[in-house]
Amino acid sequence: MEIYCTRPGCPRPLNFFADLDDNNLVKTVQQKYCTACGMHLILDGRYLSTKLLGRGGFGAAFLARDRRTPGMRRCVVKQFQPAGDLTPPQLQIAQNLFAREGEVLEELGSHPQIPDLFAFFDITVPSIQPGKQDKFFYLVQEFIDGHNLEEELAQKGKFSQDEVLFLLREILPVLKFVHNSGSIHRDIKLSNIMRDRNGRLYLLDFGAVKQVTKATPGGSSTGIYSMGFAPPEQMAGGQVYPSTDLYALAVTCIILLTGKQPTELFDVYKNQWNWRPHVTASASIAVAREWNRFADILDQMLLPAPNQRFQSADEVLHALTPSSPSPPPPVPAQMPPRVPAPAATSPPTPVPTPQPPAPISQPSSRRRFSLLEVLGGAAFTGFEGGLLFIALGSLLSSPGLSIGLLGMTIGGLLFAQYRRVIEKFDLLIIAGITLAIMLFFPALRDGFTLQLVVFVAMLAGAGAIAVTALFRLIYKLLANFL
Repeated sequence: MEIYCTRPGCPRPLNFFADLDDNNLVKTVQQKYCTACGMHLILDGRYLSTKLLGRGGFGAAFLARDRRTPGMRRCVVKQFQPAGDLTPPQLQIAQNLFAREGEVLEELGSHPQIPDLFAFFDITVPSIQPGKQDKFFYLVQEFIDGHNLEEELAQKGKFSQDEVLFLLREILPVLKFVHNSGSIHRDIKLSNIMRDRNGRLYLLDFGAVKQVTKATPGGSSTGIYSMGFAPPEQMAGGQVYPSTDLYALAVTCIILLTGKQPTELFDVYKNQWNWRPHVTASASIAVAREWNRFADILDQMLLPAPNQRFQSADEVLHALTPSSPSPPPPVPAQMPPRVPAPAATSPPTPVPTPQPPAPISQPSSRRRFSLLEVLGGAAFTGFEGGLLFIALGSLLSSPGLSIGLLGMTIGGLLFAQYRRVIEKFDLLIIAGITLAIMLFFPALRDGFTLQLVVFVAMLAGAGAIAVTALFRLIYKLLANFL
């Protein structure tokens, strides 16, 4: 029998024990140890890992056998194994998330499409380094024999509308159960939806789950999400809602329909989703009408503001019912940039969108800056920086102190512009006042003529404009290629 060592970094993790080919002996044998690193191989006295399934940011997953069951039941053993050099607070947060996954699986595992939790334990073993101990945390859950949708898409290609409808009708009731239990998944994506050999779909990986019942209004959320699937409120670290999961599920659907990644479907220049042209429409009028109805539902799930989307899995299921009226057209986004606002291809008669009591977490002050505002702000910051450089250098004898105060002041000016505390004519007024102070207080110029002061300030402003324009050009080029 082959047993796979679960110690991170084991030089030779695969161990072979000929005597364990007898199942009766496996059930009674004492502890076995890795021949390469000495790690315990029978976890918690019952689980023997046989294969590495995969590794992630916070751990590894192994296929295992439970020797305490008559048929040596297969299961999945997840090991908490954070990657990178984490600080103690970061390590504690990651450990809490892992423990939280166990708690959630215990709470939600009664649903037939969510894996059951079998065990949650930790073990302490001698470290590879002499005189030290290592502590490892494990979670054991039901094994789903099948493939996740990411693997399925790679094997068979893009899905049909009927296949995606089947996905929605299978997963939406699971999300309804999760949301009604007071939780939000927060990491819906292709690799977290598994299809077993009988065709049944399962929702996996509850490590990022958040309890709604413990979230205060306007409360923040930890920054755990999958790029491309997460909606704006989640990427901003704001409060999450049931519609947060619906957004990620819709992204999953359009990836399956088009066979393309989110970066290919989101138009950065127009700041909106543009997925419909990548799907071949039917020539039949009746089928095309049904397709547009289905696409409108996905577009509403993809709206940028949480209160503009469907507010529950039940609402989406009702909209998918053929006898239900068509969903309202996508509401034009009133959100800041970076927020995808999908464009409706054939807007029907507007219908008022229900507004939930939950507030939108992103502040309205973060609205779009025009190119003129960006370059004008750069010119102002550079001009002020030039004047302050001369003034602080004249007043302070320590160059380090001068540079520190200059950096803090410029940082404050940038923040004030970003928050729009100062804007437009305020910039000219502040620059004029600063220049007048330099004119009437020669001590601030330390022998510099007024003409030289103005020249240095204007040169600094021009330099700031050039640097800003260069970075903006680089950003645009990268956005088009990535």
